Amino acid sequence: MTDTPLRTSDLPLPLLVRGKVREMYAVDSDHLLMTASDRVSAFDVVLDPPIPEKGRVLTAVTAIWLARLEKAQTSRKGPGGLRGLLHHGVSADPEVIAERVPALDTPELRPRWEGRSLLVRRTRPLPVECVVRGYLAGSAWREVRDHGTLAGEGKPPGLPDGFPEGIREADRLPDPIFSPATKAEAGDHDENISWDRVVEILGEERAREVRDRSLALYRWGASRAARAGLILADTKFEFGLDDEDRLVLIDEVMTPDSSRYWTARDWSPGSTPPSLDKQPVRDWLASVEGWDGTAPAPTLPHEVVESTTRRYLDLLQRLERV
Repeated sequence: MTDTPLRTSDLPLPLLVRGKVREMYAVDSDHLLMTASDRVSAFDVVLDPPIPEKGRVLTAVTAIWLARLEKAQTSRKGPGGLRGLLHHGVSADPEVIAERVPALDTPELRPRWEGRSLLVRRTRPLPVECVVRGYLAGSAWREVRDHGTLAGEGKPPGLPDGFPEGIREADRLPDPIFSPATKAEAGDHDENISWDRVVEILGEERAREVRDRSLALYRWGASRAARAGLILADTKFEFGLDDEDRLVLIDEVMTPDSSRYWTARDWSPGSTPPSLDKQPVRDWLASVEGWDGTAPAPTLPHEVVESTTRRYLDLLQRLERV
């Protein structure tokens, strides 16, 4: 391991939000600093110890995707569904951040934010989690298995008439589906919602815009990930509005905390393959007898921590190559 894990950044800026993993700080009237710690959560419980390198990987992966999004938008061959889409990223470059926020540029503070922070523009976040699924896994698979629905709706187009008969865990969907959820308060679970509910919350025009942008982002990201031998099974996007009410992509983008990545060689419909994220943590917790899923959680063993760090770094290294 190459990093001492960071539990919390504790920077000398006004703290706006402390989530399970990130701290969001106010920089000025127009900008925020989004800083990823090495905290890890499972089943909505923050665990100990933190996972070395995790925060740096999350920030690096988001920065990679935002830079590639800008490049795709300027390319004649870039996906049309991405053109004109704004994002909130300003810079992940520590030197740029230090210049813009001089209070952070000290030897004591730099290890707390350098390489794990993204300077972003302020927006008004929309209260909908924009999940896109290309494969049946996790809660989507459980919904199909238990209720015969997907994303709160009936049979998606392209699936057999006997749905859900003949559908297997980790099956690829004929077309990616938009599977929205409401954003939960800290400590609560996100709640899957129907398309009609999204329209009710956002209005029809805005709802269509976030759905279409989310699907375009997923298709583009899945195509790029495939070049690295990866399957982007599902992912979650968040959007906000700027001062001109334009849609802006915000928060983390296609990271291992907001997405489910598999290696193509491990994919075989009928069971969910291991994912390049905190899967070792979830697997170990599921094996612990007597834990009821509430805080405090049992302490993670050293080998689970090491295995989780390796998976995060493996994903980053794969994405850096394509």
